[in-house]
This record gives sequence, C-alpha cells and structure tokens, in this order.
Amino acid sequence: MNSSPYQDNVNIPMDDAIHLGILRLPANTQSLVLFVHGSGSSRLSSRNNYVAEVLAQQGIGSLLFDLLTEQEDQIYANRFDIALLTERLIQATQWAQQQPDTQALTLGYFGASTGAAAALIAAAELSDTIGAVVSRGGRPDLAMTSLPDVKAPTLLIVGGLDDVVIDLNKQADQALSCEKQLSIVPGASHLFEEPGTLEKAAKLAADWFSHHLQ
Repeated sequence: MNSSPYQDNVNIPMDDAIHLGILRLPANTQSLVLFVHGSGSSRLSSRNNYVAEVLAQQGIGSLLFDLLTEQEDQIYANRFDIALLTERLIQATQWAQQQPDTQALTLGYFGASTGAAAALIAAAELSDTIGAVVSRGGRPDLAMTSLPDVKAPTLLIVGGLDDVVIDLNKQADQALSCEKQLSIVPGASHLFEEPGTLEKAAKLAADWFSHHLQ
C-alpha cells in the first residue's frame, strides 16, 4: 500500500458558504474517515492531521474540514451547538458520497471533544451509511439520546488522567447497543499531549477502522 497518499485541498459547499477541507486518499483505498474536530479547532488541527497520517499508512483515506466558517467560529456558542455541527457533518458526508473519487468508499467518523457527539448523532441518523465511529477524548454523553440508535461499531478512547470524561464515556458506553469498546490510554490527559499518548490513540483508531472499514 502506498504510504504517501494523494492529498488535495477541497471546497465543500454547506449552508450557502464554502468550507475548506483536506482530502487524503492512499492508493487503492477502500475507505474514508471524516474527521469531526472539537470546539475551537479546524481542519488544520495538528493532532487530527497526525491521526490522518497514521490512517493513511494503513491505507485509509481521510477528510478533515472546517465545520464552521471563520465568522461562525467567532461566536463561542457555535462551537458547542451540537445540532449545527451534526448538520454540517451530514452535509459533508453527502458531499463525499457525490464525488467521483470518494463516492464508492466505505465511510467512518473520527470525532474529538464536542465533535464526537456530532459524529455519533450523525451515525445514528445515517444508520447503515457509516461503517465505524471512533471518539478521542470525546463527549459522547452530549449525544446520549441518540446512542441507542447507533449501529456503527464504536470505539471510545479516553485519557487515563481525564477523570471526568472517563466517567462520561462510561455512561455513554452503557447506552450504546452496537459493537463497542472503551479504551483508556494510561498517562494521557484530555488532549493527549503527553509523550507517546497520541501515538497510542492513533494506533487504536487505525486498527479499529482497518478492522471495520477495510
């Protein structure tokens, strides 16, 4: 598998605005993971781009995109508007399903922080369209009412030092009725900034997507 993916900057129309994205497609890939970043982040997130590179090494494509425009992001409340973030994710998913390079690919979601809630709600709404979901340091509890409807195999990754979020993820794990796994990365805080912790989270995600999407 070619580990140097084809990469392109793309424009995704959503709600009468153009949202910028980064599309990575390894040679012969069969799958595409849409990244749903957390509050105050964007397609340029260094952590998400690192995870996308790890996925590419396993032959998995990725799409990182801005859920909010620059003007929308200046309104702090928008970053926590889960319904808005979910709607944008669904629009990006529909866009990917219409592009020649991506329309035949199996789709997955990778959500971080509040983006994880949007990923799970969208996965519930789109049902059989989404093949797998991964949450890293996510807030799946913000999607609690939708969790019983999620069919996609779901991996919840939490840092071992992120006490409050661990409890919230345990509650979400109990609410999920699909194939699921809760993985706690020892020594990691909420943003996985400690040496080696993001690498562990990325490997967990890549293995999950490889198993369920490839």
